[in-house]
Amino acid sequence: MSDSVAVGLVGAGPWAGMVHAPTLAAGPATRLAGVWARRAEASAELAGRYGAPAFERIEELFDACEAVAFSVPPDVQAGLAVRAARAGKAVLLEKPLAMDLDGARRTAEAVAEAGVVSQMVFTLRYSRAARAFLARVRDLDPFGGYGAFVSSALSGGPFATPWRLEKGALLDLGPHIVDLLDASLGRVADVRAHGDPLGWLGLTLEHEGGAVSQASVSMAGNGELPPAHVEVYGRNGYARLDWSQLGDDAFATMVAEFAAAVRGGPAPALDAAHGLRIQEILASAEAQLAAG
Repeated sequence: MSDSVAVGLVGAGPWAGMVHAPTLAAGPATRLAGVWARRAEASAELAGRYGAPAFERIEELFDACEAVAFSVPPDVQAGLAVRAARAGKAVLLEKPLAMDLDGARRTAEAVAEAGVVSQMVFTLRYSRAARAFLARVRDLDPFGGYGAFVSSALSGGPFATPWRLEKGALLDLGPHIVDLLDASLGRVADVRAHGDPLGWLGLTLEHEGGAVSQASVSMAGNGELPPAHVEVYGRNGYARLDWSQLGDDAFATMVAEFAAAVRGGPAPALDAAHGLRIQEILASAEAQLAAG
């Protein structure tokens, strides 16, 4: 497609290889313009699978693309996304936006100052099931909700990466649940946290308008685990969304909407500013846990 958006990929790890690269290369709204990673051999291998170039310098990647997709640890993303935005590139950003709130602020500010398109990879929010769930929730007059996300990432596997092993569930799983409860029940106005990010972590969220919700997240699970889910209760009924309902359309839909925004379409609602707001909630929870 001649009008496809040339997207450069930063990162060549498991998630980049499983999702980012094949989706960007599949088009039709995008084409994979190249790959850059800190390990040259990894970027060459991933780029070679899709007939795309691998770049030794990230500036060469910027020169070859209109937009940059990130699949790297949060602390790495924060610094490189600032450089991409200042180079005038639209950015597709993983959650969390950065490893800490200062990094998230710098990233969101750089995006805003450059005036480039940004979109957060809150993947499940782009699924048909999640959108139908949120449409139903609007009719419930909701007053409360609950979310749970338990994984076994701390036990090993491709996602037992150093930053996850250090930070635990709050920064990895927390963004998904907090974002969905925020979308379902109104903007989060306050958070109270207890537990252990490397064990079991609980969050109580107070929402603008008076609704209250709880979230439980853990990466210390083992064995056969139930799917993550969110439940919303309202004066007009009840709705539930769980991850087993999510099809394989979400990431492709997200990429297509990102490309449309780059081409002048509607600006993404889940942009860097939204990512920063979610991170502010997580940072408040993290500070409470650190203070005991």
